[in-house]
Formats: sequence, structure tokens, C-alpha cells
Amino acid sequence: MKVLVLGDAMIPGAGFEKACGELDIVDKEITVDDWEKDPVRLAARRLVIEKQGPAAEPVLPMILDADKNTEVLLVLFAPVSGDAMDVLPNLRLVGAARAGQENLDVAAATKRGVVVHNIMGRNAHAVSDFAIGLLLAEARNIARAHHSLENGTWQKKYSNSHFTPEITGKTVGLIGFGYIGTLVAQKLSGFKPKLLVYDPFVSDETLRGFGAARASIEEVFKESDFISIHARLTDSTKGLVGEKYLSLMKPTAILINTARAGLIDEDALYDALKKKQIGGAALDVHSSEPLQKDSKWLKLDNVTLTPHIAGTTAEALTNSPYLLVHDINKLLGGKKPQFILNPEVLDDPRVKTWLSGLRRTAAKKL
Repeated sequence: MKVLVLGDAMIPGAGFEKACGELDIVDKEITVDDWEKDPVRLAARRLVIEKQGPAAEPVLPMILDADKNTEVLLVLFAPVSGDAMDVLPNLRLVGAARAGQENLDVAAATKRGVVVHNIMGRNAHAVSDFAIGLLLAEARNIARAHHSLENGTWQKKYSNSHFTPEITGKTVGLIGFGYIGTLVAQKLSGFKPKLLVYDPFVSDETLRGFGAARASIEEVFKESDFISIHARLTDSTKGLVGEKYLSLMKPTAILINTARAGLIDEDALYDALKKKQIGGAALDVHSSEPLQKDSKWLKLDNVTLTPHIAGTTAEALTNSPYLLVHDINKLLGGKKPQFILNPEVLDDPRVKTWLSGLRRTAAKKL
């Protein structure tokens, strides 16, 4: 079987190739390439695809030039549109070693009888660690204090000096309670917070297990001292946090976003911060990346900014291809995979025939 692997600056193809060695496929032939090797250009191209979908770029040359018998395509951030799938008529599986799916046209894949895998929670520990780090950094002026010392200033007063909070016993609101949100709750438990969760899809049993209370989004914004966003960006959640909910926040409350920039109306948040309507914010994701030197955000004294690095740890990057391959192996071996974005496609005759053929071939080799 022919397998095409497209790495990038975050996870080079060579790292993918090692993981692909563990694919339970008989007589596999792996072709490896890299989509975008420059990290700055990768960030810019990713952002466009996040906003516009995989069709934002024409079909990649490495897909156009690939063997037409390719059956498996594995990527990290490389875009895979319906047109890209049409170039590979024998394609039956696309896998992305990430939680996001913005670079994959799942509907087009389902229509063409292509299974789509991703890996939920691959960087959940990394992002949850970082979200808590941002909460502490903004609340206690850690980054600003370091910056002042770098610039020769022994600064003791900041925009929140009259209400600088401790974390213990405070109310923490979580927007989204999936892999990352639950880890944030778990890791904050030592601070003994009151946890309010807005997530229509989480069960009461799960909430009880973390000592959290279900709340409306209005209640979260009105009652929380800290709000951390961990929702997925969809048509229904785009611009979710705007003037309406920001106006409900306490004047001392802090908003943290390590999810997607599109979840927040940035103009509304900027106005709320500039007018000191809320206590502060900490943002790892931005609608325009990288931030320009004259960015308006850099002129505020009540926001902590980082360059979209929450999910970037050695473990998250190194392990991702292996997590993807191991989940694909479950499918190939007749077990139930944990991460398939279009499970309905498993009933497609084209997929059934493909999988049964692979399993018969594997059985003959044993």
C-alpha cells in the first residue's frame, strides 16, 4: 500500500516517517515530504486555512505529484480539500496528527468514501498547563514585571494593583469542558476554586466528577473571577465572546484564551480592556499572526500576549504521529478507533471493501 506523509515546520516529515513504521499495513510504501518548512510562513498559512478552510490554497504540488495509487494520506497542518482528494482516486484514509480539523474537508471526504482521523487531546496537557500559566501571569503581573526589570525599572505598581487577586477560593469559569477544559479543572483543584462550566455537550456525571457546576454562558461571565476558553471554533461559536458577555464580567475579572482567536470579538475585547471594564486578559491566539510591532494590543497594560505557543511542547509534537498511527491501527485491526471525524463513512461499501481487503491480506501473511 502506498502512504503519503506531509510534515511541516512543527513536525517534519522525518518524524512522521518513524511513526508510520508502526502502521499495521502489509507491504507499505511510504513517501515523505514537507509542506511548509518555515515556521513564520507556516503560522501565516495556517491562520488563513483556519479562517477559510482547506480550499483556501490550491491543491499542493506534493499531492498533485503523488502516486495515484496512494490510499493513505497523513498530515499535520497541510490542507486537504475535496479537490486534493480527487487527485488521489484510490484514497481511503486521511489522518491529521492534531485536534483541529480546519485543514480537512470532512464532508468532502465522507462523500468520497474517505475515512478521516484526527487526534483529540494530543496537546491537552500542554495547553492546559499554559492556560493556567497565563492566568497566573496576568493576575500577578509576572510577564510585565520581568519586562520592567529587563528595561531597568523596579516596577511595583500595575494596572491591577488595587485588586491583584489570589487564586485560592475564586470562581473559575470554563467555556468548553473537553480534554483541555477537564485538565484545567483537575490542575486547578489545589486552589480549591468554585468551578462553573458552560458546555451543552458535557454530562452532569462528568461535571460532578470534577466538582464543577453547570452554568449558562451568562452566569459564567457574570460570576467568574477568571474565565478560560476551551471551545472549538465553529460557525455557531465564531465571535461567541463579544460585547454582550464582556459587559457582564466583573471589573476585576480576567479572560484567558488558548483556543481559537475567532471565538472572541477582538474589537469588543480591546475596547473592554482599554476602558478598564474588565480586569485583564491573556491571549495566546490572535486573528492576525504574527502580531505587528505597531499592534494595538501592545499598547495595553492589562493584557498578557504570547505567540500561539500553548500547544507546543516536545512531548506534544513528538507523540502526535504515534497517537494517530495507533488509532488508525485500531481501525485496520477491526477494533473501535477513538478518533474518527466521520464515523458514518464506515458503512460506505467502498470503505468496507477496502478494510476487508486489508484484513484478508494481513491474515494471509500471518
